[in-house]
Amino acid sequence: MSLLCVRVKKAKLHGPPDKFNTYVTLKVQNVKSTTVAVRGDQPCWEQDFMFEISRLDLGLIVEVWNKGLIWDTLVGTVWIALKAIHQSDEEGPGEWSTLEAEVVMKHDEICGTKNPTPHKILLDTRFELPFDIPEEEARYWTRKLEQINSLGDDEYPFQEEVQKKPLPSAASQCSFEDADSAVDDRDSDYRSETSSSVPPRYHSTVQPNASVHQFTGPARLQQQGVLRDSCADSLHSYDLDYREHVAASPAGSSRYGSSCNVSQESSHLSELEHSHESAHGSEQEDDHQERQSNHSYHSSSSYQKDGQAWLKEQEEPHGKGEEEKVCKIEEKPADHSAAKLPLELEKPKDVDAGVQMSYQGDIEPPPFPPARARWIRAISKVRLQLQQGQDETDPSKPPWLKGGPAGGLYGIDSMPDLRKKKPIPLVSDLSLVQSRKAGITSAMATRTSLKDEELKSHVYKKTLQALIYPISCTTPHNFEVWTATTPTYCYECEGLLWGIARQGMRCGECGVKCHDKCQDLLNADCLQRAAEKSSKHGAEDRTQNFIMAMKDRMKIRERNKPEIFDLIRDVFCESKMTHAQQMKTVKQSVLDGTSKWSAKITITVVCAQGLQAKDKTGSSDPYVTVQVGKTKKRTKTIFGNLNPVWEEKFYFECHNSSDRIKVRVWDEDDDIKSRVKQRLKRESDDFLGQTIIEVRTLSGEMDVWYNLEKRTDKSAVSGAIRLQISVEIKGEEKVAPYHVQYTCLHENLFHHLTDVQGNGVVKIPDAKGDDAWKVYFDETAQEIVDEFAMRYGIESIYQAMTHFACLSSKYMCPGVPAVMSTLLANINAYYAHTTASTNVSASDRFAASNFGKERFVKLLDQLHNSLRIDLSMYRNNFPASSRERLQDLKSTVDLLTSITFFRMKVQELQSPPRASQVVKDCVKACLNSTYEYIFNNCHELYSREYQTDPNKTQDLPAEEQGPSIRNLDFWPKLITLIVSIIEEDKNSYTPVLNQFPQELAVGKISAEVMWSLFAQDMKYAMEEHEKHRLCKSADYMNLHFKVKWLYNEYVRDLPAFKGKVPEYPAWFEQFVMQWLDENEDVSLDFLHGALERDKKDGFQQTSEHALFSCSVVDVFTQLNQSFEIIKKLECPDPVIVAHYNRRFAKTIGKVLMQYADILSKSFESYCSKEKLPCILMNNIQQLRVQLEKMFEAMGGKELDAEASDHLKELQVKLNNVLDELSAVFGNSFQTRIDECVKQMSDILCQVKGTANSAANARNTVAQDADNVLRPLMDFLDGNLTLFATVCEKTVLKRVLKELWRVVMNTMEKLIVLPPLTDHTGTQLIFSAAKELGHLSKLKDHMVREETRSLTPKQCAVLDLALDTIKQYFHAGGNGLKKTFLEKSPDLQSLRYALSLYTQTTDTLIKTFVQSQTAQGSGVDDPVGEVSIQIDLYTHPGTGEHKVTVKVVAANDLKWQTSGMFRPFVEITMIGPHQSDKKRKFTTKSKSNNWAPKYNETFHFILGNEDGPDAYELQVCVKDYCFAREDRVLGIAVMQLRDIADKGSCACWCPLGRRIHMDETGLTILRILSQRTNDEVAKEFVKLKSESRSTEEGT
Repeated sequence: MSLLCVRVKKAKLHGPPDKFNTYVTLKVQNVKSTTVAVRGDQPCWEQDFMFEISRLDLGLIVEVWNKGLIWDTLVGTVWIALKAIHQSDEEGPGEWSTLEAEVVMKHDEICGTKNPTPHKILLDTRFELPFDIPEEEARYWTRKLEQINSLGDDEYPFQEEVQKKPLPSAASQCSFEDADSAVDDRDSDYRSETSSSVPPRYHSTVQPNASVHQFTGPARLQQQGVLRDSCADSLHSYDLDYREHVAASPAGSSRYGSSCNVSQESSHLSELEHSHESAHGSEQEDDHQERQSNHSYHSSSSYQKDGQAWLKEQEEPHGKGEEEKVCKIEEKPADHSAAKLPLELEKPKDVDAGVQMSYQGDIEPPPFPPARARWIRAISKVRLQLQQGQDETDPSKPPWLKGGPAGGLYGIDSMPDLRKKKPIPLVSDLSLVQSRKAGITSAMATRTSLKDEELKSHVYKKTLQALIYPISCTTPHNFEVWTATTPTYCYECEGLLWGIARQGMRCGECGVKCHDKCQDLLNADCLQRAAEKSSKHGAEDRTQNFIMAMKDRMKIRERNKPEIFDLIRDVFCESKMTHAQQMKTVKQSVLDGTSKWSAKITITVVCAQGLQAKDKTGSSDPYVTVQVGKTKKRTKTIFGNLNPVWEEKFYFECHNSSDRIKVRVWDEDDDIKSRVKQRLKRESDDFLGQTIIEVRTLSGEMDVWYNLEKRTDKSAVSGAIRLQISVEIKGEEKVAPYHVQYTCLHENLFHHLTDVQGNGVVKIPDAKGDDAWKVYFDETAQEIVDEFAMRYGIESIYQAMTHFACLSSKYMCPGVPAVMSTLLANINAYYAHTTASTNVSASDRFAASNFGKERFVKLLDQLHNSLRIDLSMYRNNFPASSRERLQDLKSTVDLLTSITFFRMKVQELQSPPRASQVVKDCVKACLNSTYEYIFNNCHELYSREYQTDPNKTQDLPAEEQGPSIRNLDFWPKLITLIVSIIEEDKNSYTPVLNQFPQELAVGKISAEVMWSLFAQDMKYAMEEHEKHRLCKSADYMNLHFKVKWLYNEYVRDLPAFKGKVPEYPAWFEQFVMQWLDENEDVSLDFLHGALERDKKDGFQQTSEHALFSCSVVDVFTQLNQSFEIIKKLECPDPVIVAHYNRRFAKTIGKVLMQYADILSKSFESYCSKEKLPCILMNNIQQLRVQLEKMFEAMGGKELDAEASDHLKELQVKLNNVLDELSAVFGNSFQTRIDECVKQMSDILCQVKGTANSAANARNTVAQDADNVLRPLMDFLDGNLTLFATVCEKTVLKRVLKELWRVVMNTMEKLIVLPPLTDHTGTQLIFSAAKELGHLSKLKDHMVREETRSLTPKQCAVLDLALDTIKQYFHAGGNGLKKTFLEKSPDLQSLRYALSLYTQTTDTLIKTFVQSQTAQGSGVDDPVGEVSIQIDLYTHPGTGEHKVTVKVVAANDLKWQTSGMFRPFVEITMIGPHQSDKKRKFTTKSKSNNWAPKYNETFHFILGNEDGPDAYELQVCVKDYCFAREDRVLGIAVMQLRDIADKGSCACWCPLGRRIHMDETGLTILRILSQRTNDEVAKEFVKLKSESRSTEEGT
């Protein structure tokens, strides 16, 4: 590609001046550019335009238009063939061309013009040289070229010189005379393509091997061809082509199409530029520059690289090509001089030069004109010298670099490109392992910018440039409302300034005109613009004024802000001399303005998203226009798409750094309405949005999303557009992009302020307000970075991210985490909070970040890791003693949260680790290591923190520093340390780390982790102790208490443990049981001691109110103390509590029963004493009371069932003991009561008379009763009064009950049923009520002795006396309850006996039969059986009952006798009303038969007074004896009620040894036994008291 430069100078128009308001349009290769409109018949534009040309067979079309209100009219056209345009680096005077009215077309392309007009235009057209060398070199080469070109006219001396000295050639330039060498060098990288390439079939005017005489074109064209091709060939054979110039050929040329030497070897110079840093002196420098310029001048077609070649240059590695070249040159040094190329020069057919070239032999003519020969010689020489120079010196310095302190590159911007360098990771993985003091130590230690002196040098100059004439104070325009007299267009938007007057705004200084709405869009560079404009129009004095004004501003700036420039100098470590020199250079470059500034801009319109729908279809047909300066290009239209993809690339030349790139998106409309609109507004299509980019802010390559902005408030705009922009600024082709430069500035500034000035401490600027996060340094440094950013278009978000990266190297410095947290939060907000105008996702926006997605993500990942590591040691890194560090801890967590937010919202990761969880894990990790530390250093830490005497620790041998089986000292110390940790976490860290109140409470986590770890160790230790048990149980108990306290104080209420049964009681269960076992022995010992003491003191009452002695108190005090200890364990495990209670209940039972036993044994001996028995009984009662209290204390109803049963059983046992003691005590009064009752009986016997109901009789009865009672009352009075005071209420009642029992029984025995004088008889009834074995003996005595019987009056007296006794025992409610007395069996028995006294014999017998239902039952050991059949018949008329009894047989009779055995059966009917009837029948006796058969029938007649239930049959088997009483074998009783229903019955009746009866039967028997005159009574008593006689031989 080539660069075509066109300067539109002026025109001469034919006609009146006011008729013309003209502008010029230039068109070439589908690109169109337009000048401004100028009035008058001699308009002067003086505007430059540049075009990239890839086809030389086309032409440049120049059109002059006259501006109209609605239509513009064509004045004339000029067509200039591109082949006819010359090459030059200097602006020329230009050529006047005549404007013609019509164009000539050929194959749809313009190929000329016709019909001349009287108008003329002055144009300067030229193909310009490449400008990728520094300015000083360019000036030098321009001078050289002029000298060489002047030599071209003198033909002869040059020919002579060439003939004398053969031209040296490159190593690979083969001589045509030496065929072998051509073959040998076939594979050399230095092989000339000229010599070995075959000419293509079709050669064109620019064919490389075509000789001069083949050209037949016009002179100018011929010259161009010679120059271009010959020079290009010579240089390619010398291998000096740049890699940048890969695309040097016209399209289709096979020579340039090949990928041989050009692409591989063309990077020589660029490599030198990168790799050589030593100076070689002026000759080498000149030679080298000569060589470069030579190439630059002649291969003009290679000036503009096409985009791909350019990118390739950016990516290809440098090393290979250069190495190969060096080797080849060393191998064949001789060829430089040995190879000879005979040349004969022929004079070219060039009219201007007039030089004729001649040829020698048949060899093709050399492909270059005479003037070039000197060049070739010079180049060969340079190559040799350069090679030698490089061998001797440092090969890494470019040859034109000057040494010395002020040495550097020529131009500010001629920096090597840093982008090729391999990126270095921000944080090395090793740094996470090493302990860090301040931050990610290796992160920024490897910052390239701190070490890269070349980059620093460049950034230094750029920074000075930005700050000496800062953009923040460039002069604003001085706009005034302005009236246009002719149609005028806005400079900014190119729209017409509408209206009759006051149509727009005009700057009074620089004269720029625009709409009112567009004035804010214009660059604020009025002063520079004015200076340039005036200099272009030749107003030198005006220019001078502006320059003076700018100089003054810079002087004032330097004077007012010296600290800024001092700081810049310090940061970049420049000497004062260098600094002064650079300040001059920079000021000059500002004054030069943009006149020497130019850039190539490549813009790729990639795609857009979320555009507005403008068509009725609900879609749009978008296309994009891109305008740089006055050059405008457009993309194709994408129809019906709101998210279009264009992927179109445009190339621009820009010569004004204050220009803007205006990217506008349109909706294409092709209808009449839009065409009319186009005529009126210059815009036929709907506006979809725009973005305006400052050219000065571009550097390097960018891939950016831009939000589409409105043009006016009325615009409806949405969405964003993605552009890839690549900029190559003249003199800065190898310079790092501005973002890299900014990073260098920021990092160096940060390094200087922090590490150099601040000794590693980050100084936090004091800033307030919403934008405080954008303030990174103090005022001076902040101004430097802001101005640099403003000047070179560094986004504030990039600044923030850069500062964040810097801070991450110092994130452990005080105050830094807070700043980083705020920074990252704002970075998050920038990317995550998408605006309404765009629907580009946050991750897409972030991916287009200039900082670099990968780089920032990696930085955050490593920062996240480092933060986690530091938080995992928060005790060390953020000690609780420092409030400042605690605040940093809080900020560190905030920073972690921001990173999580970034990952979630910006990176849009699905589920990044939650910050709260990360912090929680870190806290746990820290606590784990803390616990391990305090466990391993427990004694040492404890003695340091809590012991006053420092010498104690030294006594411990090393092995006892940890836990021991021999003692438990370790654990309480560990608990103390754990508590101090938890307290610190709770009080110091929890209030700080309060960002996640629901999820993270450090105090609670601390307690949880500490307890979990402690529990594991403790459990294991206790298991070991259980095996050996080397410590006292009390020590284990004390430790248990401490563990319990720790758990209750810190662990119990934690969510993880709440409502759960903890484990710790189980660890100690065995030891508590051991303690309880030991405690039982202690309690028993204590009991004996207490009783002994009490006995010595004579069981004294403890106080006048307490009726028991002190031993009870002592015993329970001890038991309560023991239980208190168990209770204080507050064991939360109900199972274990149950175990303890069971065990303790056994202890209580053992102790109390032992106490009761001891008292019971000796109680009888104390009964004779007055009060003692009562106190002892009180003691037992007090045991029961205390036991009840203890039962309640142990849980009452909630108590474990087994323990509860145990205690209830114990209570019953004690109750029984108390009953026994009171019975013993009551019985001790028996003899004295007997005496009293006997006296009563005697008095009662003297009572005479009948019990009639007369009043006086009643009075005498009462009086008699009093008399009878006196002996008893005298006795009771004294005793009961004593008991009432000495006994406890319960005991008193028991004593009264016992006395009542004794009194009642004694009265019954001695008065109602008095004993016979012979104690062997009736007395047996009283002494053994249930044992009636000897009742049969009664009959003997009853017959012999006269018995007494009570008269009715005596009974009445006795009745009254009983009431009195009853009231006495009741004692008005203080004694026994009336209900008890009434229901007491003893009183009922006595009453019953009395009542029976008054009943008839028949009634008593009937009562006996009806009440004694089990007389024959319970025959466990029958002595035989009798078979009986009974029939019961009731007469229907009289109601009399007849009973028929058949005695069938007896069987299995058990009887031993030595004599005759004659058994017979006696049957007796027992019941009332039998005195006059036959009551008894006997069968015959059967001799010596133990199973006799009788079959005898007997008849009993019963009256009709009573039913069969009042009667019973008594069957008795006897052994008949002559002359003595028959002996009884066995007795059976059958009650007629059993057969009353059935009417008959046949059964075997077992024979018992005696009759069974209860108290009632016995009493009836005793009463009837006293009725000696009643035959029926006597017979009944005899019958019922019979029992089996004694057998012989037993």
